[in-house]
Amino acid sequence: MFVVTITYTQPIEAIEARTVEHREWLDQHVTSGLVIAAGPMVPRTGGVLVVASRGTKEELETLLKDDPFQIHGLADYAVTEFKAGKLNPALAPFA
Repeated sequence: MFVVTITYTQPIEAIEARTVEHREWLDQHVTSGLVIAAGPMVPRTGGVLVVASRGTKEELETLLKDDPFQIHGLADYAVTEFKAGKLNPALAPFA
């Protein structure tokens, strides 16, 4: 699995101007089952994605380049891959 940390690099007004596009981009990946969970940080300085193990870290980094926040230079992305040592059985299909 992967955790993606998104850190905003532009003012919140610029982020809000692209949030609808970003959420539409996310919707397709939530629907496909790739993105397990997504949401803004509290306070809203970025966001977090939990992503299923469906490919390599490099493949995920390539996919993230299509996120409108990244296309428009609004955020930095950090991808962390991890092996779940403990996993709720409901999440087994994503590991």
